[in-house]
Amino acid sequence: QVQLVESGGGLVQPGGSLRLSCAASGSIFSINFMGWYRQAPGKQRELVAVMISGGNTNYADSVKGRFTISRDNAKNTVYLQMNSLKPEDTAVYYCTVEAVSRVGVPYNYWGQGTQVTVSS
Repeated sequence: QVQLVESGGGLVQPGGSLRLSCAASGSIFSINFMGWYRQAPGKQRELVAVMISGGNTNYADSVKGRFTISRDNAKNTVYLQMNSLKPEDTAVYYCTVEAVSRVGVPYNYWGQGTQVTVSS
């Protein structure tokens, strides 16, 4: 089993910044990718940013140039630095990790979600 603990959400004014963190722990042999999705009220969950094991990243067009995903491999932690936040960034942000167990089985895990609200 793998546990994901997210932190860093909150209320911020438009133009402000927040940094989300997600730490993975448990039975992890390796991690294939770590990333973030978000879900706004009445909308489907959508990809925000993902980083694969080789360091390559992928961002939603709506956040390119404003959000940066990074990872601390030693801590199995992924971060999302969010700058120039807009009201439309308001959503519950979910961390996702594909971890490989010691017997070689990959599995996708999800965090509990953290609320980000951008409002004046």
